[in-house]
Amino acid sequence: MSTEPETTEDTEPGTPDAEPGTPDAGAEAATAPEEAATPPEEADDDPGADDAGAEGSSTEDSSAADGDAGAGELSEAEAELQAQRIERERIERRKAEKKGPIESGAKLSGTAADLLAAVRAVESGEKPARTVFSEPAAPRRPAPEPVRRPQPAPAEAAPVAPAPVPAQTVAVETVAAVGRVLADGGAPEALAPQAAAVLGEGAAEALREDPWQLLRVASVRPEHADSFARALLGPECAPGDERRGRALTGWLLEQAAVAGHTALDVAALTAALGQRGVPDPDAALQDALAEGEALAFQDALDEQPTPAPVEEGEEEPERPVRVLVGLERYALAEESLADGLARVVNSVAKDDGVDWASAAASASGSAAELIRAVAGHGLVLHTGGEAARAEPAALLTAARALGLRAVAACHTPDGRRRFAGLLPKDGAAQDVVTVAGLLSGAEGPGRDADGALGLDLLVVLDAPQLDVESAAMVVESLPDGARLVLSGDPAVLWSAGPGRVFADLLAARVCPQIASRTPDPGPIGELVSGIGVGELNQVDAPGKEIVIVPVRDAGEAVHRTVQLVADSVPRALGVPPEQTVVITPGHGGAAGTRALNAALKERLNPGPGRFGGFDPGDRIAYSPAPGRTVPGRVTGADADGLRLECAGVPVAVPRERVEQSVRHGWALTAHQAVGSRWPAAVVVLPGDAAQALSRPWVYTAFGRGERHLSVVHGVEQALPRAVAEVPAKPRTTRLPVLLRTQVPAAG
Repeated sequence: MSTEPETTEDTEPGTPDAEPGTPDAGAEAATAPEEAATPPEEADDDPGADDAGAEGSSTEDSSAADGDAGAGELSEAEAELQAQRIERERIERRKAEKKGPIESGAKLSGTAADLLAAVRAVESGEKPARTVFSEPAAPRRPAPEPVRRPQPAPAEAAPVAPAPVPAQTVAVETVAAVGRVLADGGAPEALAPQAAAVLGEGAAEALREDPWQLLRVASVRPEHADSFARALLGPECAPGDERRGRALTGWLLEQAAVAGHTALDVAALTAALGQRGVPDPDAALQDALAEGEALAFQDALDEQPTPAPVEEGEEEPERPVRVLVGLERYALAEESLADGLARVVNSVAKDDGVDWASAAASASGSAAELIRAVAGHGLVLHTGGEAARAEPAALLTAARALGLRAVAACHTPDGRRRFAGLLPKDGAAQDVVTVAGLLSGAEGPGRDADGALGLDLLVVLDAPQLDVESAAMVVESLPDGARLVLSGDPAVLWSAGPGRVFADLLAARVCPQIASRTPDPGPIGELVSGIGVGELNQVDAPGKEIVIVPVRDAGEAVHRTVQLVADSVPRALGVPPEQTVVITPGHGGAAGTRALNAALKERLNPGPGRFGGFDPGDRIAYSPAPGRTVPGRVTGADADGLRLECAGVPVAVPRERVEQSVRHGWALTAHQAVGSRWPAAVVVLPGDAAQALSRPWVYTAFGRGERHLSVVHGVEQALPRAVAEVPAKPRTTRLPVLLRTQVPAAG
């Protein structure tokens, strides 16, 4: 690696910050089981996580599906929404057909037994025993059902219509009534559309009766809801109010989902409630379970050896179990995913008349192994780096030659482009789609009368980016007899949404796993491969493929980054600035994405920012939904909003949504960049970012450059220490337990 030192002015380093209400928010300390004592807003921010592109506090309308509420007929975005609703209903029907709840574990005692008994009583329609839940002093109004937030299709799939703000889908009178209640409580009236959309037609009455319902609005934090409740309730407002305990329980579980968990250990959740000033966390949790705000599960910790026979009169020994609490939407998704995987494993015919043997014989190495595994199994996992994508490409080509309906789905439009380039030029590239486009119906083969996709083989690339909800929808969309291949690099950052589906499947070992033996080429491939196993090696880079640029502080890091993008890389390698990506751990701080984008805009596309801070020609990162970022550029603006071009597709962003969904995009976080690659990458590591670094973050960031990687290095020994010692942050999920109980039984 070559070194290119240069010194400039001294500037005090900043501190990366995170966005409230987004996956950047530092919720892990309150939600991870081993960090239960720290409340979410007091935990260290995780500036490396994706914030779904929200500049500032995210709001509920950032998850609204794109569509034109005033159109006379269904727009493409509305059709996508309808497809999402149909698929969700299909999943729920499948769950309703189950004969009973999934049993796991055995005897429980104490609080865990009380929680489980309470949940089962609620599920059966009985009233929980008084020993578990105390009688309320007065009848309580049931909490409104949370709004289901479908995942819209990506901007690249089709022209994206303006996304309706909540005020367009809720009666004006309702919004006005909510605004009056918010004003009475001292809350910003600007929250009225979001609150009305979340709480529904009776939102004003619900807020007056239970002011803590305001926590259902994504950008609201507990301290805001407490202040609002004090203003409305006066002396009746108390920390131990049952309504407060229920609302905080739901809010903490939502924050846990932001941090990647699908459920929380009971001890972690009660500790977090205590940190929030709830006097009796156990009682608050029990009340939330009784009211249906959350669900409790008991799961066996691990497979235990067969116990010795129990003598007559002796008690059967207890099996170790854990009691988890989670939200219904993620519990439904994980159970639906496990059910669907069992169906995929069990429904493939042993002899389907397809000549897989000849297809495997025509391939070699890991590609032949992959084809043979797919021939005999419905579910196959494939692991490898960028070069290994040639193996699923060989599988897709072979399947098409055998007359099968085969489709490959990628995480990003750039991933789709790169994978399509590996296929023959005879039209097979049209069978490469994005996951979001496939699920919405905007791309791919379409669905039959039962809602199943019309295909025989689905290959999902970038599988680590699947969260539990999107994975469940993919699996539930497969027809009986279809094969599923999940392919990806297990060393990259996990999904922005809750769950760790690919990692859980690899750990469960419920299906064949084909590990590619095709290494990524060149100095960058050698460097990244070493990082994947915890080693930061010195590699030879004779063509300046890798350059290390030491800096002393954040100000110098910004200066050197602009110099590299605008001058050094174009001059030395011929890579223009628009083909270079800058990656930094967070959005805030003196060398975060905001500071870097401001400096890069001033150098590369100066302008007054007359369109909400943007000018034509600006590079942007557009987030049509939380956790999904599409690079693009500004083409113009009008009275309706900002005009973009993303992956060659025109996009119209309403002016009221620009602040929440559009950022400048010369500099990105690693989560925003995952799934895409650029000819050159500049990774910025200011000194104040040392705590944000981990092996998956470094692996992901360093692997975004195809031809060149510059590292603006100011973290000294924190970089090799992160690579060697800091693995991915753990996530609490239930999928491994569900897989153990369902997939083997299915065959």
